[in-house]
Amino acid sequence: MPKTKITKKEVEYVAELARLSLSEEEKGLFADQLNDILVFAEKINELDTAEIAPTSHPLSLENVFREDEVRESLPCEDVLSNAPQKKMGYFKVPKVIE
Repeated sequence: MPKTKITKKEVEYVAELARLSLSEEEKGLFADQLNDILVFAEKINELDTAEIAPTSHPLSLENVFREDEVRESLPCEDVLSNAPQKKMGYFKVPKVIE
């Protein structure tokens, strides 16, 4: 059986910090589950990763946005044509000051 990494006392401490109320059964269950996770994660240390370049993301990321280009704006009349309220060429909206 693998070496215990997380104790029941540590689970109680973290639960207290998180203001969680756990039963004795849950504390034991979480300690076992966290230990299993740590044991599984330790398997990565068995791999030779010396030749593998570090990555920040598993997939190559590309900007899917188009390039910005200067072009003619819509006329104010067309933009404001569907506005429920307008005043002096601007949208009129309710005041949002508390």
